[in-house]
Amino acid sequence: EVQLQASGGGLVEPGGSLRLSCATSGFTFTRYPIAWVRQAPGKGRELVAVVSRTGSTDYGGFVEGRFTISRDDAKATVYLQMNNLKPDDTAVYYCTFLEHSGQGTQVTVSS
Repeated sequence: EVQLQASGGGLVEPGGSLRLSCATSGFTFTRYPIAWVRQAPGKGRELVAVVSRTGSTDYGGFVEGRFTISRDDAKATVYLQMNNLKPDDTAVYYCTFLEHSGQGTQVTVSS
């Protein structure tokens, strides 16, 4: 059974940082790119970042150098380091590959 468990969300003030983790199991992790997507209240899902099998990365246009995605193949885990967070970053963050998506972790940016 494919599992993607996101964690690390929380409440942070504007300008703060969070590090999200996505622990995976049930598939051959090294064969697939893994993405972080997010969904804010009343909005559709949007791509935050994706890391390929080889470690190359791509980001949504709104990231503007604030986030870094990485993967640890030995741990079958993907990370998202988020710095300089803004209120507009408030959303549920999910890790995904192919059609699979975990439960997500809530990120709230507010003073």
